[in-house]
Amino acid sequence: METYTTEIKPQSHLFAIDFKEIWRYRDLFYMFVKRDIITQYKQTILGPLWFFIQPMLTTIMYMVVFGGIAGISTDDLPQPLFYMAGICLWTYFSECLNKTSNTFTANAGIFGKVYFPRLVVPMATVTSNLLRFFIQMTLFVLLYIYYYFTGAGLQINSYILLLPLLIIMLAALALGFGILFSSLTTKYRDLTFLLTFFVQLWMYATPVIYPLSVMSENRRWIMLLNPVTSIIETFKFSVMGKGTFEWSYLAYSAGFAVVLLAIGIVVFNRVQRSFMDTV
Repeated sequence: METYTTEIKPQSHLFAIDFKEIWRYRDLFYMFVKRDIITQYKQTILGPLWFFIQPMLTTIMYMVVFGGIAGISTDDLPQPLFYMAGICLWTYFSECLNKTSNTFTANAGIFGKVYFPRLVVPMATVTSNLLRFFIQMTLFVLLYIYYYFTGAGLQINSYILLLPLLIIMLAALALGFGILFSSLTTKYRDLTFLLTFFVQLWMYATPVIYPLSVMSENRRWIMLLNPVTSIIETFKFSVMGKGTFEWSYLAYSAGFAVVLLAIGIVVFNRVQRSFMDTV
């Protein structure tokens, strides 16, 4: 009589997440994380140094265009520090969103040959991007130390303890949007181009290059409908003492992330049953 060590069964409902199965494939998860980190800058001259170069060049560009030419306020904060704070969080969110949004199309060859929990791939993407985030945060900390001891009037406070929560919320938002778009692009490939354009516009609807305080009262609530807004504003408030922080705003972003992730998982689980027929 033949015995089997692994039994593959259909999910009982669309929202089912077999965490035990995902844990059994943790070695594969680590492999995908390693793959994402190594292949990103493989065969490049500067390699991981791009993690520093990209935010530095972006910060300089923002200083020239938005701080210099446009004259947009930074709440009396040093421009490099203000822009770097927004760039670090936004880059992590946008990179996770863009990469998880092509989960099915980019990994169709693997999915069609081997079985494993499909959620492992987007989860690995969100995890691997944490390395880039922490490297860029190191650059931000160095800038922060410099301006702190040169009398820039920075006021770090206890809300800095919310940073792990802010990272989790950004990861949940990116994962939710990413797997939702990934599921839809298996059938509607035009959404790939739409997402790229949408993410670029989304950044300008987020207080990355400007503080929320420059918005009038009747427009501020529209900006706060963006779930990323309160996350970035909370981070700036926690490390620099200036920004818009309200528990209700943060609770809205957290609730939005949870609902979005739930919807994304439902759609993802439904599409993964037959996506090979359409990819």
